[in-house]
Amino acid sequence: MSNPMEQFNIKPLIPLEVNGYNISFTNSSLFMVLAVVSCVLLFALCLRKRTIVPSLAQSVPEVLYEFVYNLLKENAGPTAVRYFPFIFTLFLFVAFGNLLGLFPYAFTFTSHLAAVGGLSLLALLYNIIIAVHHKKWGFFRTFMPKGIPSMLAPLIIPIETISFLSKPFSLTVRLVANMTVGHIMLKIIAGFVFALGLAGIIPLAFDACIVVFEIFIALLQAFIYTVLSCIYLSDAIHSH
Repeated sequence: MSNPMEQFNIKPLIPLEVNGYNISFTNSSLFMVLAVVSCVLLFALCLRKRTIVPSLAQSVPEVLYEFVYNLLKENAGPTAVRYFPFIFTLFLFVAFGNLLGLFPYAFTFTSHLAAVGGLSLLALLYNIIIAVHHKKWGFFRTFMPKGIPSMLAPLIIPIETISFLSKPFSLTVRLVANMTVGHIMLKIIAGFVFALGLAGIIPLAFDACIVVFEIFIALLQAFIYTVLSCIYLSDAIHSH
């Protein structure tokens, strides 16, 4: 039985090195590109085949669009609607990354701390820019709320800073943990299919059930990631 952790190894497809820095195009990079291309193709087909009576190809993107739009409006308020493109992009990128990883011999980049952590840090930076835009210098009151005695500043400021910086950590760990555990289970059970011969039909059936469950988990985790991003965006806009 092969090592179930091998599926998470990052492998260079096009080795590149600039000034001692490894910037190789890897299997992780490939599936990030495929996730973006899949999103673009989905909506390109929708716009190309637009009809009066919606077809399935047209309905799916429109349902996704409306779903995320309402999600943002409910969790961050009407003011946040102007930032819908960013939230919608986050949802699609994470969702397609999760789903593409379920294909045989595919790579799940959403199971890696570096990939998801980078995305979460980008979301945090985006929220900081929005918060500064809305609150100007008042944004820094986030780390020392009004009404707190100045003598408590050495205690309050580090606590608030840690709380603020933990946002991308909470986004990252939840997604990475769920994707990693699910794929390890699939790999371990799949290893018994050939090892058991004819009796391998049992783990094969069980694996098929887990795949269906993992599709649900993939979409659920994209939903949770988006909801938390909306809540953090709401804090950036509305918190006092």
